[in-house]
Formats: sequence, structure tokens, C-alpha cells
Amino acid sequence: MDIGELLGLEQLTWGTLILVIVAAFAAGWIDAVVGGGGLLQLPALLLVPGMSPLQALATNKLASVFGTATSSVTYYRRAKPDIRTALPMAAIALAGSFGGAAVATVLPSAAFKPIIVIALLAVAIFTAFKPQLGAATQLRFHGHKHHIMAGAAGLGIGFYDGMIGPGTGTFLVITLVGLLGYDFLQASAKAKIVNFATNAGALILFIPHGAVLWLLGGILAVANVAGSYLGSRMALSRGTAFIRVVFLIVVVALIGKLGVDVWNENIAPALAAL
Repeated sequence: MDIGELLGLEQLTWGTLILVIVAAFAAGWIDAVVGGGGLLQLPALLLVPGMSPLQALATNKLASVFGTATSSVTYYRRAKPDIRTALPMAAIALAGSFGGAAVATVLPSAAFKPIIVIALLAVAIFTAFKPQLGAATQLRFHGHKHHIMAGAAGLGIGFYDGMIGPGTGTFLVITLVGLLGYDFLQASAKAKIVNFATNAGALILFIPHGAVLWLLGGILAVANVAGSYLGSRMALSRGTAFIRVVFLIVVVALIGKLGVDVWNENIAPALAAL
């Protein structure tokens, strides 16, 4: 029996499998530092012959939930994030992801992508020209107001993750830095806990549909966990300045990815119709 038959994908070759495993490792590393690993892992899965988009999404979430769990535990042990903020935010984000998934069934994500690209451009410019942003924790809200703002952010980003998905961890980090006032290290630590919840929520929805390819997902989970462990250790040892640089790189990559999607889904068809 060859590898394709073993994994339930007859056209899968060893070369494609190795490519997907490498992508899962790199995605785990990126997710652990600033989020946005789906930029690599999901497109790599979509290259697998015979795999449907739903199977790719579901299998991606299986691998990611293990990766975000690993980085969450590593950050918690070393950075000691305040779980009084992170856990309620994660619970609300889980509910938001369900709502986003429901909207995605009736409203195409392409309608929102131009807005997301503009928002990311603003984030990139703001972060690049504000070198002190996220250098130290200076909370902007306190008491109940802090938790209300964190919950609102969790709901909105969870909704986005359920509806579209790419860059959820990145949006969590910039929201925790720019809106709530955490430094990049503490923001990344909390973002992993919230991102784990949104991944788990989506996976719970996918499992009853039989969309998860368990054996392939398990292999990718191992690679994702290894990348997540390495990325979280590097982020913890190198600190806020390192995370800020990687954050800007990932944001630029997200702009490029979603910009291409906007061109292909909105602008190119409009030009062709002229």
C-alpha cells in the first residue's frame, strides 16, 4: 500500500506529503510567535490532489488545535499571562466563531476581504511608524471596562475566524497591543489561549460532518506542535522586539495573500465584464 492509499488520498505522493509537513512545521512556528500560520498550512493542504476545501479546512484545524495548545502551555509556564483576561476572552471568542461560521454559509467571505486588506494596511503602517507600540505593558482600561473591551475584541475576532480565518492570531495580537495596551510578549501569550478556543470551536463543527482526515491531520499535528514549541521558546527568549519584527513580516504577507484574493474574486471579474 502506498502513502496515498494509507492516508485515504490516492493521488497523494511522498513529495506532496513532505511539502505539507514542512508547511505545518513552519505554520506552527509562525502561529506561536505572532499568529498567521494558516497562510502556509491551509494553502499547502489545498494543493493535495483529491482533497476537498472542506476537508482541507477541517484537517488544518485539527493540526492547528494541537499547535496552539502547545504554544499556550509553553507561554503560560514562562510568561505567566493573566488568565482572568485570557479565559473569558477565549470563551466569548469561541461563541463568536460559531456565529461567524453561520454567517459564512449565507454571505461570501469575498465581500469582507477588501475591508480586511485596508485594515491590515492601517495596522502595518501604524506598527511600523510607532516603534514604542507594544514595547511595554501600559493597560488602557482597568476593572470591568478592561474585561468588557477584551470580551468585545474576542467576540469580533472569533466571528472573523469562523467567517474567514486567515490571520486570526495576528489580529488578536494587534488588538491586545493596540486596544488593551499589552506588550507584544504578553499579547502573544494571551492570543494563543484565545486562538486555541477558536480552533477548537471550528473543529467541533467539522467533526460531525466527517470532514477531518484523521491520519493526515495527526501527522501534521506532530509537525505543527514541533514548530509551535520552537516558535514559542524563541519568542520567549528573544522578547518583544523579535515578536514585533515577525509581526510586521506576517502582516505584510497577509496583505499580499488577501490582496491577491480580492483581485481574483472582485477586481479581475469586474474588469473582464467591461
